[in-house]
Amino acid sequence: MTMTRLIRSELRKLTTTKMPLAFLAVLVVLAGINAFAVIAGTDFDGSKGFISTEGDQTSLMAFAANALAIAGLFGAIAAAREYGHHTVVPTFLAEPRRYRAALAQLSAIAVSGGVLGLLGVGLTVASVAVSLPATDYGFLVSTGNVIQVLGASAFAGAVGAVLGAGIGSLVRNVGGAVTGTVLALFIAPPLIGQLAPDSASWMPSVLATVVTGVGEEVSPGAAIAALIVWAIVPAALGVLAVQRRDVA
Repeated sequence: MTMTRLIRSELRKLTTTKMPLAFLAVLVVLAGINAFAVIAGTDFDGSKGFISTEGDQTSLMAFAANALAIAGLFGAIAAAREYGHHTVVPTFLAEPRRYRAALAQLSAIAVSGGVLGLLGVGLTVASVAVSLPATDYGFLVSTGNVIQVLGASAFAGAVGAVLGAGIGSLVRNVGGAVTGTVLALFIAPPLIGQLAPDSASWMPSVLATVVTGVGEEVSPGAAIAALIVWAIVPAALGVLAVQRRDVA
């Protein structure tokens, strides 16, 4: 079976379940919260200084860190449930070379994660733009910055999805995969940052803000490269585990 057909098959499996709809609902809720914050939120002095400049509005719309986390959970669940539901067995029968099947699954999950990230940031940008007329401020973010915010979130979504899928392939249990992803993205980074302060700039959520253009801890190129490494390591371990471990 060609790689293109394998990826199409994996995409079909991902899009014919209710899981994407559940994640879409989460994105809609987050966009609604953003809209409410723009309309009803104030600073401590009662003003709306948090939306008064282009930088403030860009920070409000910066969705890359959220995309990384949400897509990470999506990838973990998508990969792990294949083993829980044994739907991976027909895949391996159709493509006995397991590494190809695993790479196709990772590719499909990466695409799905990128789409989730893009949908999330699109809803966020739209919610902010629609809500601003209810305030004294207009939409101040330039087209170039909007494009960067969109691209960064799509990239972060793809990275997070691959990271989560790698963990899911290693753990092969939905609960364990979700726990491992939460540990990798939420719990471990601040602990590592406390133990090794110099490493704080290289944690996934920080790198995502840099790619968005909001953070300046490292260069954008270095942030992109580091995020790719964060995704490739668990993904490579997951592919190796698929090769060596029994599916049943």
